[in-house]
Amino acid sequence: MSHVMNTYARQPVEFVRGQGAWLYDAAGRKYLDALAGIAVNTLGHNHPRLVRALTEQVGRIIHTSNLFQNPLQEQAADRVAEITGLDEVFFCNSGLEANEAAIKVARKYGHDRGVNEPAIIVMEKAFHGRSLATLSAGGSRKVQAGFEPLVQGFVRVPLNDLEAVRQVAARNNNVVAVFVEPIQGEAGINVSPLEYLKGLKDICDRRQWLFISDEVQCGLGRTGRWFVYQHAGFLPDVVPLAKGLAGGVPVGACVVGNRAKGVFKPGNHGSTFGGNPLAMAGVIATIDTMKDEGLLENAARVGNAIREGMAAGLQGLPGVVEVRGMGMMIGIELDRPCGELVKMGLEAGIVFNVTADNVVRLLPPLVLTADEGREVVARLAPLVREFLSRGATPQAKTAAAR
Repeated sequence: MSHVMNTYARQPVEFVRGQGAWLYDAAGRKYLDALAGIAVNTLGHNHPRLVRALTEQVGRIIHTSNLFQNPLQEQAADRVAEITGLDEVFFCNSGLEANEAAIKVARKYGHDRGVNEPAIIVMEKAFHGRSLATLSAGGSRKVQAGFEPLVQGFVRVPLNDLEAVRQVAARNNNVVAVFVEPIQGEAGINVSPLEYLKGLKDICDRRQWLFISDEVQCGLGRTGRWFVYQHAGFLPDVVPLAKGLAGGVPVGACVVGNRAKGVFKPGNHGSTFGGNPLAMAGVIATIDTMKDEGLLENAARVGNAIREGMAAGLQGLPGVVEVRGMGMMIGIELDRPCGELVKMGLEAGIVFNVTADNVVRLLPPLVLTADEGREVVARLAPLVREFLSRGATPQAKTAAAR
């Protein structure tokens, strides 16, 4: 009997090593990794520069706490500030913690402005984490169920609906921030139009609200720019980060600037493990390698080729609703639940997952080559065709892939 708490429905595969965009299981089978540990393994597996940086750091010092000077944290913060365009970085250990910090920044910002019960506008179908505050900010009843009462202070509106935000603004004087994932990952790779994001930012500027851009999954080069908001051409006030920030080492960051700069003072927030030397070595090596190897450009080029290849390979196939995404963040929505595809993929030697019950999610490492991108299409498209040919019951109207 396992003593590990039963919180995951794990696949019956044990990966024991990896190289680049490939994984190997305990039986020696080889798999093309199109998931990257859910957008975590930015540099793929066993990247020599990351391995060297982490190994050398382990040999020096792993942890000292934030009670003492940490030059590596300063160096990592400089790099994060440079790529975000913002000013201050709080390091933590996960996306959940980065989003918790963002919520606290927004509430503190409100209190500093005389708002006694600050409210944050959040979006339907959003996912910001599984703590009580972040699951309350999210829009998934499946995630929230069983953990009521939820944390108050969130006003939920439909995604991509500026008028709904304006209506809230007109009747709620307690709003201090808008909290949005520019691309909803867990909800099925729902991409917000850039004009919508610009519209949200304009409302925030007019109302002096904070714009919080949750880029935990969609950030760090995955869309072909460092962050989605850079595609839209503006700077948010708060940007939570995690996942791919250190290439696989647990780390999160809450980055602030503009209206949010200086909101946190000593004693307002903290973390025992956050910003430890080992994680900071991972952040520095990951960001520097991404720059030196041109991985943003690679994400845009190879990711777009995968999306176009999947759309072409599934064009006109009944049961395919849409192929969508940006860069190496891709969703293939079907008209029926398709969790069975994950096991079919493992049997065919490709790793991906299914989210929102009916969306195949691809989040490959950013080192994926053009040839490997073509291999993703060559392995996955036939699996989708085979799955749909079995005639499972649709749950939504079908349309041609695009």
